[in-house]
Amino acid sequence: MNKLSPKVCIVGCGNVGMRYAYSMIISGVAREMILIDCNRKKAEGEAMDLSHGAPFVSPVKIYAGDYPDAADSDLVVITAGRGQKQGETRIDLVKGNAEIFKTIIPEIVKYSPNAIILVATNPVDILSYITYKISGKPSREIIGSGAALDTARFRYLISKELNIDSRNIHASIFGEHGDSEFPVFSKTVIGDVFFKDYFENCDEGSGEQKLKEIFEDVRDSAYKIIEKKGETSYAIGLALTKISKAILKDQNSVLSVSSLLENYYGISDLYLSVPAIVHKRGIRQVMKVDFAEDEFKALQSSAAKIKEVIRASGF
Repeated sequence: MNKLSPKVCIVGCGNVGMRYAYSMIISGVAREMILIDCNRKKAEGEAMDLSHGAPFVSPVKIYAGDYPDAADSDLVVITAGRGQKQGETRIDLVKGNAEIFKTIIPEIVKYSPNAIILVATNPVDILSYITYKISGKPSREIIGSGAALDTARFRYLISKELNIDSRNIHASIFGEHGDSEFPVFSKTVIGDVFFKDYFENCDEGSGEQKLKEIFEDVRDSAYKIIEKKGETSYAIGLALTKISKAILKDQNSVLSVSSLLENYYGISDLYLSVPAIVHKRGIRQVMKVDFAEDEFKALQSSAAKIKEVIRASGF
């Protein structure tokens, strides 16, 4: 069978994987998509359902298969794993999902040794690091979705508060995709105006307390959504599509994704989200940020938390 390019493999046909697949089809990014799941019938059903939309989208071949069918994929996206339950933190998922990854990663590397691997399973920073260690691939080829979704939530909530198009909000969340993440208000820009200057001159008068509340809503969003509907999937599916476009279309996009940090202000050998340039070979460059003092302390705290979990996981 001749390969159609770009070829994308999705490992895990749960809600996140299928929201991502649907978003990718609507976006017309891939020409071939293979779905792999431990429940083969479910993967087959999802592939059939998606394929029947063919007359409404750009040409794309979608089918269920196993790892040999994924040979020579350009991009492998991992969404497989146990989902986060109400009351659980993302860190609570480490042990079970690490065991799942021990079976997945060798198969991916065996059949698609040159693929970029994009990890979405939580805890995404830990599992991206574990993927890097198990795979033996260059760190630039292993990317975690990291704080890409948190950043989108952050921009949306700021835009809602200020009644400004979210596409004109340039703000990011860094650190862990989890409870120790933090906002970088010192670099936040509204259009071409720094956040702090905008608030000094705008009639909205939200103030520092409101900014704190916006960030807390971002940090706690997943817990609230899981409490209300049991899972989160739509927005992360879109976030994964954004990252995939940066890779498959060689866009050189600056994204807040989880990547390996080496001597990043003294932080090394772990995955965390900071700005990174993403292109066809994965991470082109991790960008250094001139953090404010409180932001730098937050980065160190987030790194220390991730390091502790990595040690406890045996990696």
